[in-house]
Amino acid sequence: MAYGEGFGKVILFGEHFVVSGNHAIVCGINSKTTAIVEAIEGENYELVDKRPETPGYKQEKFEQQKESLQYIFKAMQINPKETPIRITLTGDLLAASGVGASAASCAAIARALNEHFKKGLNNDQINEVAFQGELGYHGKPSGIDNTAATFGGLLWYQRGNPPTFEKMKSAGPVEIVMGNTGVVGDTKKLVLGVQERKEKEPAKYNPLFEEAEQIALKAKEAFANGNIEELGTLMNRNHELLQEIGVSHPKLEELIAIARENGAIGAKMTGGGGGGYMIALTPGAALQEKVAKAMQEKGFTTVQTTVG
Repeated sequence: MAYGEGFGKVILFGEHFVVSGNHAIVCGINSKTTAIVEAIEGENYELVDKRPETPGYKQEKFEQQKESLQYIFKAMQINPKETPIRITLTGDLLAASGVGASAASCAAIARALNEHFKKGLNNDQINEVAFQGELGYHGKPSGIDNTAATFGGLLWYQRGNPPTFEKMKSAGPVEIVMGNTGVVGDTKKLVLGVQERKEKEPAKYNPLFEEAEQIALKAKEAFANGNIEELGTLMNRNHELLQEIGVSHPKLEELIAIARENGAIGAKMTGGGGGGYMIALTPGAALQEKVAKAMQEKGFTTVQTTVG
C-alpha cells in the first residue's frame, strides 16, 4: 500500500491573469488530499473517492477526473490494465471549486503511484505529472495549482515552459477566512471564456491584465514588508478586475460584502470563480473569528487558516 499527499491552495493574487503569462501569488494551505494506491485483482483501475465535498462537486467533475487519470497514467508510463490498482482519495481538503482540489488530488495520486510503482520521481517530476493530470480538469491549466499542491508554502509564480516559481519572503503569517459559496464553478469553461474574450476585445482586456501584473508586484513587496493594509487594498482592486473579466458570481459578491461589512481589510474571489471560494484578509484571531461567524450565520461554510 502506497501513500501520497497534495496540498490545497489559495490564490491570493493573479488568478486567470496568470494563464496569459502574468505573475501570481499562491499559498498552500494546511488542508490536504491523501491518495492510497494498492494492487488488486481485476482488469483495470478502481477509484474510490472518499473526500468531503461541496454537494455535487464529485459528480460534476466525474468525467474530467477520469480524463485526468488517463493523463497521469500516460505521463508515468503506467498501464493499469496490466497491473490493476485501487486508488482511494481521502483527506481533510474539501473537494470544492477554488481550493485547488483537483491539483491536490493529482499531486497526491502522482506521489502514491510513484511509491507503488517505484518510479523514483523527484518533486519537480511529480509537479510535472500533476500538471498533466490538470489537463483533464482545466483544458489550459496555468500550472499554479499543481505547483502549490506539490510544494506548499507562499509562492511567486509565472507560467512558462517550464514555469518559474520562487518561495516568497513574508513578514509573517496573517489570518484569512475562506468562504465557500457552495456553488461548483466550471474552471475549464471560465478560463477558456476569458481567453476568448481577451482575443476578441484586446483594447478592453489588455489594460486589465497589465494592471493585474502591477497589483501582483506590489503585493509581493507588501508581503515582504508586512504591510497588511496595502495587501487589503490590492486584494479589493484585484477582485474588481476579476469582476470586469466576467468570472465572479452573486454568491461570491454576497460573501465579499459580508466580509467587508464585518471589518475584513480586503476580500476577493479566489481560483477559477463562477462559485467556489472567496478569501477575506482578517489579521488577528478575533477579527478572523468575527468574519467567519458572520458568514456562517448567513448559511455559508468557512475555512480559517493563515497565509505567508
